[in-house]
Amino acid sequence: MLDVILDALLDTLKLLPFLYITYLVLEYIKERAEAGSLKLVRQSGAWGPVVGSALGLIPQCGFSASASNLFAQRLISAGTLVAVFLSTSDEMLPIMITSAVPVSTILKVLAAKALCGILAGLAADRLFRLCRHEGEKIDLHELCREENCGCEEHGIFLSALLHTVQIAAFVLIINLVFGAVIHFVGEDNLAGIILNRPVIGPVISALVGLIPNCAASIIITKLYIGGAMTAGSLLAGLLSASGLGLLVLFRVNRRAMRDNVKILAFTLISSIILGILADLAGIAF
Repeated sequence: MLDVILDALLDTLKLLPFLYITYLVLEYIKERAEAGSLKLVRQSGAWGPVVGSALGLIPQCGFSASASNLFAQRLISAGTLVAVFLSTSDEMLPIMITSAVPVSTILKVLAAKALCGILAGLAADRLFRLCRHEGEKIDLHELCREENCGCEEHGIFLSALLHTVQIAAFVLIINLVFGAVIHFVGEDNLAGIILNRPVIGPVISALVGLIPNCAASIIITKLYIGGAMTAGSLLAGLLSASGLGLLVLFRVNRRAMRDNVKILAFTLISSIILGILADLAGIAF
């Protein structure tokens, strides 16, 4: 076990400079893209799911949460919100980049999430005809402080550093757990655990993805990189992992809880179905 702890510490320390550089770039992009993205998605009309899915791929802190606010005020459709939720990658992108995952793999995952977001969003707009009413506006920065999501505004250098430390802590914990599992279960047996099984793997992964915290996408991404789940399970978990989006939706749209439950159920079910279909089709990233 001492070797497991040392390996986890070393693996995490090696990531720190790459994580910081990655988050510095992402903070820069976010600072310049977020306001324009929200304006664009508001004005997208019937093309909302397409625009929302494309913009959801941009690493913008709190974008899914902002989209929930727009939906609560009925400025975007249910399908646009679903598309944003499904395409948002949360912490998947920085973890894959700093883990030296091939660029081709990352692009395939992003393309799959964008396509799934578009298809599910268009389907949601067909299914949902939600009544109009305004929700309560929420201070996203205050929510970020409450939920410790690392989205507070401190300038890009300090924000990147704080985000790096927070994510590194999650990665260390996951490395410790993952290393212990390999130590006691064995690397050869790890491939046969439940997340590598058809149907049940995507179901469990999608349920984990619903956790309104960046830890969910980190766990799912690390397990996939470690060979503990299929591409379908990865896709299901990342599709349902909308960061704080669902949490904000239930807070700001309190007068329409039935609508919130419908969106939650649609997000979860579509994530599971798309993940299962990916496995049945033999898709690999």
